[in-house]
Amino acid sequence: QVQLVESGGGSVQAGGSLRLSCAASGSIFNINRMGWYRQAPGKQRDLVATIRLGSTNYADSVKGRFTISRDNAKNTVYLQMNSLKPEDTGVYYCNAVTDRPYWGQGTQVTVSS
Repeated sequence: QVQLVESGGGSVQAGGSLRLSCAASGSIFNINRMGWYRQAPGKQRDLVATIRLGSTNYADSVKGRFTISRDNAKNTVYLQMNSLKPEDTGVYYCNAVTDRPYWGQGTQVTVSS
């Protein structure tokens, strides 16, 4: 079992920045990939960014603006979000994959124009 706790969401104006954190606990040694997904109102949950063994992957809509990183000593993955746009608004979920996916409770990000 893996437990994930997100923090760092909030409200910001367009062009601003936020950093999300996701602290993992439990069977963390079995985690082979972590990432962030977001879900806008009335839409499906979409991939934002993933990180695995130092290799990163981003949705086209966030490339050049968001950066995912992982601190193994703290068992924490981060999502630095810069140049935020109103379309980045949504609930952001942390994800960890072992032999199955695990999800955090989500943190709200609201970007106003």
